[in-house]
Order: sequence, then C-alpha cells, then structure tokens
Amino acid sequence: MTLTDDLPPGRRAFLRTAAVIGAAGAILPTTGIAAAAVQDPDELFKKGEFDEAARGYRRLLGKDPKNAHAAAQLGYIALLCNRFAAAERYLTAAIALDPGGVASRQRLAECYVRQDKLARAVPLLQKTGRPRDAAYATLYGHVTGTPWQLRGAQSTRVPFKTMEPLPAVEASVNGKKGTFYLDTYATLDLAQEVAEEAGLRSLATLSGVASNNPVTIHLGVLESFRIGDIEVRNLPVQWIDAQRPPLPDGSQPAGVLGTTLFYHFLATMDYAGQALVLRRKSTARGKGAGRLPLWLAGDHYPCTLGSLDDYGPRVVTLDTGGVGHGLDTTVEYAKRAGLTVDYDHPIEKNGVPLYPVTPERISLGRAVGRNVRGFAAAKTFPGQPGPGQAEQFGFEIIANFTHEFFKPFALTFDYTGMNVYVTGGRS
Repeated sequence: MTLTDDLPPGRRAFLRTAAVIGAAGAILPTTGIAAAAVQDPDELFKKGEFDEAARGYRRLLGKDPKNAHAAAQLGYIALLCNRFAAAERYLTAAIALDPGGVASRQRLAECYVRQDKLARAVPLLQKTGRPRDAAYATLYGHVTGTPWQLRGAQSTRVPFKTMEPLPAVEASVNGKKGTFYLDTYATLDLAQEVAEEAGLRSLATLSGVASNNPVTIHLGVLESFRIGDIEVRNLPVQWIDAQRPPLPDGSQPAGVLGTTLFYHFLATMDYAGQALVLRRKSTARGKGAGRLPLWLAGDHYPCTLGSLDDYGPRVVTLDTGGVGHGLDTTVEYAKRAGLTVDYDHPIEKNGVPLYPVTPERISLGRAVGRNVRGFAAAKTFPGQPGPGQAEQFGFEIIANFTHEFFKPFALTFDYTGMNVYVTGGRS
C-alpha cells in the first residue's frame, strides 16, 4: 500500500575522521547468526549478519583509516539500529573521506530526520543532486519551530474500527475525524481530499506509483493530528490523489498511518485485542517474551529475523499492509525453503506474476503461523523494497510477513531499544 522512492569538507573535518574511526566500541546488537571472522564484511552485510559485518569493517579501518567504504558501512549499520551518535560519527567521517558519497549524505540526513532534527538534514539533502531529496529539503525547510510536538496523555488505546481489509482506527486532521488504515510499510499519508479540506499547502512534489499508476506526491506540514488522547502538532505529511482499498462500507479511508508516526512512540498493534496502543517513549520501553531484533531500513521499513519452515532465521520485513494474505517471498527463496509453489494458479500484480504458496510453518521467533496463505513473486518488483531486493538496501530480505500472519498476535515496536515483540497466539 505504500509509495516508495528512495539517500566538501575542509581539512578540519578530515582530521576529525581519525578520531571517529578509532572509536570502534560496541554499537551493534547481535543477530544470533554465527559467521567466520575472516569472511568479507560486504558478504556478511549482504546476508544480514550485521554484527559480524561491523567487526569486519572495524578491522578494515584499523588497517586503513582512510577506507571510506568501511566508515560508510559502519555508519549505515548504526543507522539501521537507530544508534544515532555512532551513525553521525561514522557517516560524517565517510563524507569527509569521500565527499561525493551520495548514499552517506542521504543516510546522515535520515539520521537527523529520525531524531526530528529536520533543519540539519536540509543542507545534506540539497547536495545529493536527486529530485526526491530536493523535495524533502524544501519540506523540512518549511517546518518552523519544534516538529512532532506531543501533547495530551502519556498513552492511549484506540480500538480498531475494522480488521478488514486492514486494521483501521479513527483519528482527526486539524480537528476533522476520519478513518485511517494502519500500515507499517507507509509513512503518514493523507487522502488528497482530506489534505485539501484541512487547508494544507503543497510545498513540494515528487513522482510516485500507486497501484501501478503514476501519481504526484504532495508534501506539506500539518498543524494538528489527534489520535485517541494524544495530539501531535507541526508534523510533515504527504498526500496523493489515488484510490486505496475501500473500507467495509465502501468509502475511502482518510489516509494511512505508518512507521514515521509509530517510531515516535512505543507502538503496539494488538491484532488479537483489536486496538492500537501508543505510549510515549520517555515513559515506556518494550519488555517481556517474544523479543526479536528490530532494524529500520530507509525511512520506514521495519526489519527483523524470520524463518520459512526451517530456512532461517534471516532478515524479513514487517509490512502490516498486505491485503488478503500473510506472506510475500520470491520463487528463489521459496525454492531455498523447500516450499511448494503453485505455478498453475498465478495472479498478476503490477505486471509481475505471483504464485500461491502455503508454507506448513513460518515464524518470527516463537510466534508461528501454520499454513498461512502467501505468494512467491516470479521476480522482484522494480524499485520496491521487500523479498529479493538486496540492491534496495544492500542486504538480502527473504520474505515479508503481513496481515493474515499477524491476526493472532500483538506487535510492539520499540524504536528506542530496537526490538520488536510478537506476543500472543500459539508457538
């Protein structure tokens, strides 16, 4: 359901690089995947073995303090883990070593955006030469005062208005109520009619694709967004003129709430209890059983470890916005996992054939789904994150877990401790 796009210092900055590179303390959580210390860190990173890859990159920097690639990768791994101080140090060092490194500029900008330091992201985005970055630089440059201001209660529980085709809750935009889908593969997206009624001004635009059709994405600043007993003020949003899956009454949703909202809270999508729970991060941390590592790729793609039957654990994404199924993978990974691919009953999505698969077991840690309906793509979707798209983020993603899998469970996303908790259901 989400729209996707994709991230000349002086001598003083360069001299700071040596100190940054020397500080190679423990910045990363373990994935629990064993790897030989002598392996190529790029290969380890591609496999999603981030802690072992980081050790390899630190060894490379120990041998060659001017290794811009190693510094950039260490900064990227730290960013995946929301280790902001380390990400800033290593990415700044990488830019000093390689002033033309566009990816490091984008990732350093994203590091600031995740901390709501939007003004610091603007000059970095202005120098990448990419239209998408220029659009967001314009947007962030128009955000005056403190962004993402939280007001009201310390926590709120908002009941689902519906579970199908996706969980949806009631919220209000500048005081006007509407029904919003929950989708962790989205940002905070409004319907164009809702944005216009709220009086939002389009500050910048960029091109995107929705349902295989080109659309114009508008970027603006929203004064007030209220959900339950919490109000968020002065926040960047986007909107498009496109049809989404209708609500049960046939009407269109007011928009989609996604990860850029959720990572400002300790957010629980309680499918079993049919409610969204938001708690302020300053007063709550995730805890309990069902804990898995959490990484955030791009600006809004949550990743963890999962398995297809006995294949795994490997990196998977968590996209709660998949309508009518519980798993996305590719034919290649389905074969590696020994899944039966139904080539006789394909469907087509955005010009790509999808073949039904029904694994006996898929799992996120101890949370197990049995005979969950899914699809294996004949090839990857161009430019889209997800299974098989190592080129999108630089590491392999074997599957995406989505709506039908999550129904017996509650998912809690802790973007401070960088863990996701999958609780309830049967193991």
